[in-house]
Amino acid sequence: MPIIKSAKKRVRVAHKAAVRNSKTKRSLKTALKAFHKVVSGGKDSTAEHRKAQSALDSAGKKHVMHKNKVARKKRQLSKAAKVAGVNPHKAAAKKPTTKKAPAKKK
Repeated sequence: MPIIKSAKKRVRVAHKAAVRNSKTKRSLKTALKAFHKVVSGGKDSTAEHRKAQSALDSAGKKHVMHKNKVARKKRQLSKAAKVAGVNPHKAAAKKPTTKKAPAKKK
């Protein structure tokens, strides 16, 4: 156990970070497993695909995973969804926006 005050604080901070990182990793693993289960079952995996990508993004944002690994995993997810016959990007397409007419000058 550390004696110096700053070292005690570092132990507390490191413990909090470890707990936070383990929660992020656990939620990521759960989302990925759910996605692969749905894909292997041959069902529509659009919602699971979004959840898995969101979990990957949050892991990358929190620096739990390296950004290139996150990008690689997201690419693998999309490829698995495509092989399963689901186009996740088509289902998540945005509604077309209408252009407003510019205001007339006086």
